[in-house]
Amino acid sequence: MLEVAVIDDAGAAEASLDPIRARLLAELTSPASATQLAAAVGLARQKVNYHLRALERHGLVELVEERRKGNMTERVLRATARSYVISPATLGSMQPDPGRAPDQLSARWLLALAAKLVRDVGELIAGATRAGKRVGTFAVDGEIRFASAADRAAFAEELARSITVLTAKYHDEAAPGGRRYRLIAALHPDIPDQPPVSDVEEPRHAP
Repeated sequence: MLEVAVIDDAGAAEASLDPIRARLLAELTSPASATQLAAAVGLARQKVNYHLRALERHGLVELVEERRKGNMTERVLRATARSYVISPATLGSMQPDPGRAPDQLSARWLLALAAKLVRDVGELIAGATRAGKRVGTFAVDGEIRFASAADRAAFAEELARSITVLTAKYHDEAAPGGRRYRLIAALHPDIPDQPPVSDVEEPRHAP
């Protein structure tokens, strides 16, 4: 079982968002049969089987084993991942495109950029899985408390300068066999705390 999997098919996304099927997926982080699931979620076994077939059809659950019980064969299933991320690719032409309106100070542009990150990394994972390889990635997740909005702005400027210097140092357009990598650095208010008024994005065009 994977720790996290990306859903890039609209049908699979729809199946995972159904409340009953989402509950079954949560229960199936540990292997279980339709009979066991029916008792856990309070539904008839036939109805549970109906939903399980849909989840299995979209690759969200997998068969672990089959057990013979008298004249019946009991199928034991489990979710293919502990959690799922739905790729913006499922939205087709409606998926966010950060290239349409790049703006370093826009929270909505950051959201579009994050959506592209989910889509691209999801595609890389899918391709690497088919090829039996790993994806070379690196990520940093940290927290910083600024004394003032001015300090926050100064930090952002210094970070941008540092990234520009490092990029110029290591970027080699003519390197034989070189491979391009995408670098994204983001800064946003921490969710648990109420963001100060100065951190709330103001409309670009006031009515």
